[in-house]
Amino acid sequence: MANEETQQDQFSSEALPIVLVNRLPSFKFLANPPFGDLLYSNFNLLDPHDSPEPYDSFLSRHAHSITALVTVGPTPVTDDLLQRLPCLKLVVGTSAGLDHIDLPACRSRGITVTNASSAFSEDVADCAVGLLIDVLRRISAADRFVRGRMWPVEKNYPLGFKLSGKRVGIVGLGSIGSEVAKRLSAFDCSISYTSRNKKPSVPFPFHTNVLDLATNSDILVLMFSKMSLMCRMNYLDSTMSYCLHIA
Repeated sequence: MANEETQQDQFSSEALPIVLVNRLPSFKFLANPPFGDLLYSNFNLLDPHDSPEPYDSFLSRHAHSITALVTVGPTPVTDDLLQRLPCLKLVVGTSAGLDHIDLPACRSRGITVTNASSAFSEDVADCAVGLLIDVLRRISAADRFVRGRMWPVEKNYPLGFKLSGKRVGIVGLGSIGSEVAKRLSAFDCSISYTSRNKKPSVPFPFHTNVLDLATNSDILVLMFSKMSLMCRMNYLDSTMSYCLHIA
């Protein structure tokens, strides 16, 4: 009876669509209940890093049965990887960005690409505002000050600053940037932004470049993920009071 159940489970697993988990060794693919239960009951997930078999050998053995790929975080989906998966029809990104996926290579092969889009925008915006409050009011720093028994030595701890009324410049008014602007508006902050293009439906002042925006801001919130753009912004250090990068 037990052997029959094992055989049935194995047959059921083999009959499910096969999905490759594409992740860097340092990343984990965490599918917690109830999402995990739904995922594992409908798909056969193959993770090369969970197998003792060498990566190239593992990929070659399963290449013709893999029809979908889940890429974890910023793990690259390259043209070389796509060439090794001739039956691939779908690439699913677990994050909001697409910079790590070779879109032209997917397009040329007719592979559909999807991602998390704006699913995490509100959560990330909440964290961004929380970080701003923490930095301005020195909450974490004050906690370290007390826990480090610095009070008898330093005597006084410097006061923080309020968030309300600050001039906030947002670089990249996309899904997350818009949610940050919405939250900071409730603090009576003066919002302005720069983006690839001016957004006609947005009431906030638009600046054509980052330097002008920084010059007119107390706080700069960077809503982009490409670190190459960060390198071009090194000259901004002296133009603003606070800079928050949300990747």
